[in-house]
Amino acid sequence: MTARMAWINGEWGSSHDAKISLSDRGLTLGDGIFETILILNGTTRLLANHLNRWEFGAAKLGMAPPPNEAWLKPIIEEGVHLSSLHSKNGVVRLNWSRGNSNNRGINISLQKNDPEKHRFWLEIYANEPSFAPISTTISKYERRVATSQLNQCKTFNYLPSIQARREAKLGGFDDALLLSTNGEICCGTTSNLIIQRKNEWLTPSLESGCLPGIMRQQGIESGLIKPKKLSPTPEEGDQWLLINSLSCHPIEKVNGKALKTLKNPKEFWLSLIEKTIG
Repeated sequence: MTARMAWINGEWGSSHDAKISLSDRGLTLGDGIFETILILNGTTRLLANHLNRWEFGAAKLGMAPPPNEAWLKPIIEEGVHLSSLHSKNGVVRLNWSRGNSNNRGINISLQKNDPEKHRFWLEIYANEPSFAPISTTISKYERRVATSQLNQCKTFNYLPSIQARREAKLGGFDDALLLSTNGEICCGTTSNLIIQRKNEWLTPSLESGCLPGIMRQQGIESGLIKPKKLSPTPEEGDQWLLINSLSCHPIEKVNGKALKTLKNPKEFWLSLIEKTIG
């Protein structure tokens, strides 16, 4: 089993050996989008949901449509086989960049985009979902810009999240929470925030600038979770957690304030994948 495999230009190999052009805008400018998809017991989960967001993000950024499900599924299935993940857990990461820059600068053509000029590659590897309680701090420096259209897209540029996570680690915390420029609590560095408060499950609204996460949307569509403008100050009895397709972390501390900790994060996470809560 190869630890981390990649598919690009029709060929499989080690992710460490895969090559893209040094002129690729995804590399030089972060001009691309990606999706991270769970493999659970050898099967991709919520693939169509991820691809819908991927396609929406490409359109929002003026990119050509990315590869569709019918084209991708045989490649993903082959990757599961080659990685020996038939009955195991793992991750598929789909990448879609605008392709090579022909000139210096950030300008792009406003004409209809040719998908042949874009670049696709895929990575697949073993990974176990994580459910450990974590401590968090609210970043003093990084904010989500409430009005930015980029919030609707999962772009290559994660530097604000990297800096916020670094800030948290230097302060002795596991992760950071981000405020919105409108003053709301927004999200974690790589996850959506969900709060259980007075028998309700709440999550920051999209107007805060949070990413429309797949697990967040599962909860909203099931009727369990309600979007709401939320203060960064926890209330008595709150249970806060950070969730994405690969993890569900109960938050045991926000800055110096201890919180009640969710006891069954894995069960809650699985229920959202299956939409068995509602």
